[in-house]
Amino acid sequence: MKKTNKKMLEEFIRVDHAGERGAIKIYEGQLLALKTFKKDPELLKTIEDMKEHEQEHSDFFESEIKKRNIKPTKFLPLWDILGIGLGFGSTILGKKAAMLCTASVEEVIDEHYQNQINKIQDDEKKLKEKIKKFRADELEHKDIAYEQGATKRGIYSIMDKIIKTGSKIAINISEKI
Repeated sequence: MKKTNKKMLEEFIRVDHAGERGAIKIYEGQLLALKTFKKDPELLKTIEDMKEHEQEHSDFFESEIKKRNIKPTKFLPLWDILGIGLGFGSTILGKKAAMLCTASVEEVIDEHYQNQINKIQDDEKKLKEKIKKFRADELEHKDIAYEQGATKRGIYSIMDKIIKTGSKIAINISEKI
C-alpha cells in the first residue's frame, strides 16, 4: 500500500486548519457588519448557517493538529485579523460583494481540496473522506453565494481577483510556516 508523504500531510493539515479558521473569521466579520450597519436578516441567517459548516471543519482540523502534533501556522493571528476585515469590508459594500467574497474563496478552496484529495493515499482514508465531505460543503456555499447575488461583472471582477490572489498567498504561506 502506498503511503502518504508525512511532510506533505503535515502541510495539508496545517493549511486546512488555517483555512477553515480563516473562513470562520470571514463569516464573523460579515456577521458583525450585518448586526451593526447592514440589516439583512435573510443574509444573516445564510451566513450563520455556512459558518456552522466551517466550525465543523475547523474543529476536525484542530483535532488533527493536536492528535498528530503538528505546529499550526505562525500566521494565525494575522489571518484572523485579515479574515474579519475581509468579511466586514465586503459586507459593508453590499450583499453582492459579501456573496462574491464567499464564492471567490470557495472557488479557490475547491481546487485546493481537490488537489489534496488527488495526493492523499489509502493509508489516510479517514482524512481523505473528511476532505471530500468538506469540499462538498464548500461547493454548496459557493452555489448559495451565486444564488444570493454574487457576481463577477464590472468592478466585482477586480474584487474576485484580489480575494483569490490573497487566498492563494495565504495557502502558500500557511503550508510552510
